[in-house]
Amino acid sequence: MECRWRRGRDRYGVGVTSWIEVINFVRVRYEVLEETDDWLRFRLGTDGERTQQVSVHHLPDLDGKAWVEISSPVGRADEVDLLRFLELAGAPELGGAGIVDGIALLKHVAPLEELSIREEFERPLTLLVARADAMEHELTSRDHF
Repeated sequence: MECRWRRGRDRYGVGVTSWIEVINFVRVRYEVLEETDDWLRFRLGTDGERTQQVSVHHLPDLDGKAWVEISSPVGRADEVDLLRFLELAGAPELGGAGIVDGIALLKHVAPLEELSIREEFERPLTLLVARADAMEHELTSRDHF
């Protein structure tokens, strides 16, 4: 894997987070299912015996900065009540909703350079995954993702 983002310092001498640090954080803690240079898909345990898949995408050069997008599937868009999906996704905790390749997703985006791994990655990750799993359960009564 090509290492394009390295830990460094911004123009004020403050440490910045790298994409490699995000990848390593995930690899150490979760079951990685699939990986490319700019994307990881992995699985987390949730309540009981349920699990939830999540993807982390590296989004370089948005507004001159690199960003990280966390997304988790809720269900196939043609199998869920999309109005209810949007109502549930409208909760103020974090993120937004979208449909990608026919899959209804919850999403959260954060700037990579300013990212605190614990506070601005792990916390939104666990909140988003718990919310996506609860929505998947409510909207599909399954644990497909």
